[in-house]
Amino acid sequence: MKALLPAALLALTLTACATTPGEGDAADGRVHVVTTVNMITDLASQIGGDRVRVTGLMGPGVDPHLYKASAGDVRRLANADLVLYGGLHLEGKMVDILHSLNARVPSVAVSEVIPEDRLLTLSGAHDPHVWFDPTLWADAARATEEALSRVDPAGRAVYEANLNRYLGQLRELDAWTAEQFRTVPARQRVLVTAHDAFGYLSRRYGVEVRGLQGISTVAEAGGQNVRSLATFLAERNVKAVFVESTVSPRAVQAVREAARARGHDVEIGGELYADAAGERGTPEGTYVGMVRHNIETIVEALK
Repeated sequence: MKALLPAALLALTLTACATTPGEGDAADGRVHVVTTVNMITDLASQIGGDRVRVTGLMGPGVDPHLYKASAGDVRRLANADLVLYGGLHLEGKMVDILHSLNARVPSVAVSEVIPEDRLLTLSGAHDPHVWFDPTLWADAARATEEALSRVDPAGRAVYEANLNRYLGQLRELDAWTAEQFRTVPARQRVLVTAHDAFGYLSRRYGVEVRGLQGISTVAEAGGQNVRSLATFLAERNVKAVFVESTVSPRAVQAVREAARARGHDVEIGGELYADAAGERGTPEGTYVGMVRHNIETIVEALK
């Protein structure tokens, strides 16, 4: 019985919330979409256009692996017309809430529509960072269009037109990214970051990727991880490592110091957006702008 208690309490909370209008609700005829990470917030806005009102739970600098939903978040989720989230345990501490929503609110994990044979697996778990391959993010965009069309059939033509426009942008982004990496000699295409979020970029564009932590930031990086990575940097003469906007730079600084103790100096090549996009209203606050910032930062440092 004890194991069932949290789920039962969650169900009661969601039921109570569903009868209470959430703050910001407006009878404007638009579809109210609630999203988790801000890349998906941007995706919903791009596909939904003027027919949707999007509320994102996680802003810039927020680590979705560690994020815990507040009572206000649960209320917003329960009062949505549609919930869009990443899935594949990206929102690790929200899994129970998101799964419990399925019977009450239309909810779609946009990454889980991707065929399993196209997903990467690390330590027995699927890598949720699919947005670093624009061809996979295109699948997430299609899932978003399908979800919006189901809850708002009258807007299907608008959503399909927005999807086609957006898919064109993703094709251009993919071609541009490949072109940028071709300017870096193959041996220098080594990307070292705080956690292993760039596996899909590695596979798509032929970049060797090393992360200090695994695909989730829940576990702390141990001393052995730091020493091993420092040895790799020294042996390969890697000149730059990168910090991430959602992860403390302390562990990466520890790697730099360990490499320096081995007689190898390595610089911070810049800050990358891994698990969250940038500030709303900036180019980096969109998915396309976020990826372009990352690629420009990486290529400049590696060259």
